[in-house]
Amino acid sequence: MQHRYGWWCQRDLLPRIDLVVLDVDGVLTDGGLWHGPEGELIKRFDVRDGMGIKLLLQAGLEVVFLSGGRGGATNVRAQQLGVRHCLVGVKDKPQALRGLYDQLGRGAETTLFVGDDLNDLAALGQVGLLVATADATPPLRRQADAVLLRRGGAGAVRELAERLLRARGLWQELCCQGWRDTND
Repeated sequence: MQHRYGWWCQRDLLPRIDLVVLDVDGVLTDGGLWHGPEGELIKRFDVRDGMGIKLLLQAGLEVVFLSGGRGGATNVRAQQLGVRHCLVGVKDKPQALRGLYDQLGRGAETTLFVGDDLNDLAALGQVGLLVATADATPPLRRQADAVLLRRGGAGAVRELAERLLRARGLWQELCCQGWRDTND
């Protein structure tokens, strides 16, 4: 019930969101880290989350990856999807958000941040909406403005994309006509 209430309370703000900031490990991935034989970090990303990101970008929203982790796979995934801003190795998320607002000429009030763990609580008060994945740590779920039904790395970002597109009145058309990548 808390899940539905949180989204209902945010229904007026959702159409105004123009900047979506995504934590990476635990949001775009399931939080697991694999290491290859040379010590390289390997991450698994959900393809439907990727489609959700492409849909948001096509709808005119800016999507940003913001991670305390190392780059590598995260940078590659951002490039594959056309995400222009991929901030990795970030130790101070509020400072990174303020820098992002200055760089993009956007404000906190129209920014949505998705996180999954205690370090993402630092975004509280720095964004218009703080959203937690279904499997986020309990303190984040309790303090988030809304909680997704899906787990990190398992469709959470796609669920968010559908919610934002519905709020803008774009989802129904996509469902009827399908989607075509405009980068063809």
